[in-house]
Amino acid sequence: MISAFITGTVVKYWEIIANNLASHGWSWGLGTVTAVDGSTLFVADAHLGDGKRFIVRADDKLDAFLVLESVIREAEIRRVLN
Repeated sequence: MISAFITGTVVKYWEIIANNLASHGWSWGLGTVTAVDGSTLFVADAHLGDGKRFIVRADDKLDAFLVLESVIREAEIRRVLN
């Protein structure tokens, strides 16, 4: 588990990403599913009130949030450039 020490509290990096999403108006969620082979997949999603929604899946929680953050940033860059 990867974590950071912030203002006297140990915070996991996925929590930092989730807090950043929330502070920018995104609602987010996280769930798990069990694959046919028995492995656990993490499914993270984020959405805005304007209908934008992103859903990603990954093998662990941190990867799910890293991918989610990356996809949202890429979409925002495309929006600004267009």
